[in-house]
Amino acid sequence: MAEIKTVKLTSSEGTEFKVERNVAEKSVLLKNMLEDVGESDMAVPLPNVTGPILIKVIEYCTHHRDDPNTSQEDENKKNSEDIDDWDAEFCKVDQGTLYELILAANYLDIKPLLDLTCKTVANMIKKKTPEEIRKTFNIENDFTPEEEQQVRRENEWCEER
Repeated sequence: MAEIKTVKLTSSEGTEFKVERNVAEKSVLLKNMLEDVGESDMAVPLPNVTGPILIKVIEYCTHHRDDPNTSQEDENKKNSEDIDDWDAEFCKVDQGTLYELILAANYLDIKPLLDLTCKTVANMIKKKTPEEIRKTFNIENDFTPEEEQQVRRENEWCEER
């Protein structure tokens, strides 16, 4: 039986995580780093990822460890409705966590996780008015009524009729 290779990852606050190498390599950043250093017992520091977020990223990568790499053609066919049940449940987190997952997926270069988290945000704003979007994301409206009217006039062409 083949030995399962593991790597150590260190979160921004210094928490160390032992992860199977094939799980860590779902991240292009980590895959490249691990190829560069070869076999090493040194932990890979991840200064931009906190422990709680790294736990979620590891959970995602572990669940998707056997997924094939998707081609660009496959990606172009997908839309924000293409989220499987496990992934939808995974993304049921508060907005702060979702935002941190987007940043971590981008930093670690895990395109499927970045796509998933961005689709989740897209679905949160789909078919909402600007006022509803502002309320959802606690965004202050800093337009004067005149400025807002001008923006609406300039963008009438993209409104659904």
